Amino acid sequence: MRLVVSGTDTGIGKTVLAAAIAMATGSAYWKPIQAGLDDETDSERVAALGVRALPEAYRLSAPCSPHWAAEMDGIRIEDAELALPPGEDRLVVEGAGGVLVPIRDDLSFADLFARWNLPVVLAARTALGTINHTLLSIEALRARGVPIHGVAFIGEAVENTEATIARVGQVKRLGRLPMLPEVTADALLAAFGAAFDPDDFV
Repeated sequence: MRLVVSGTDTGIGKTVLAAAIAMATGSAYWKPIQAGLDDETDSERVAALGVRALPEAYRLSAPCSPHWAAEMDGIRIEDAELALPPGEDRLVVEGAGGVLVPIRDDLSFADLFARWNLPVVLAARTALGTINHTLLSIEALRARGVPIHGVAFIGEAVENTEATIARVGQVKRLGRLPMLPEVTADALLAAFGAAFDPDDFV
């Protein structure tokens, strides 16, 4: 299976979620655009967990929206470089930030997901404000005809919030990944296995 992991915001844990899905399904991981190179990159974090991480199409210096980071680096992001890697039947692709983050002025991640026509797992916080952010993200994806595989929550359990998003957004509630004190391969696989149904990702 090939799918996309996107989020309702940045810094919510979608890289850890993407790594967990890749590990549980024996998939490769690909983040086409990495913005910010000073610290450990998302691909490096995922590879450290034992996942095969494919090279990014673009590695941009500044930790900001790709359209701006590319501008600062004097780079134009080209459509051809964002084509899905060939020969990867099991692939987890991670976007950057939320679904409407611009890649260029004329291309958002949601637009790119529509071109790929891959199912999207939407990672959402359980914290206050997530109902609005998640429902807006669902609307943006649906407006472009992007198939939504379901919502994966990250954080402490908030039953009413999670149930409301699933009901109002008419999306599958895949599970909830707790915040881990230390992200190791064993701890992440155990947490994912306890909270998610593997059949949802096959």
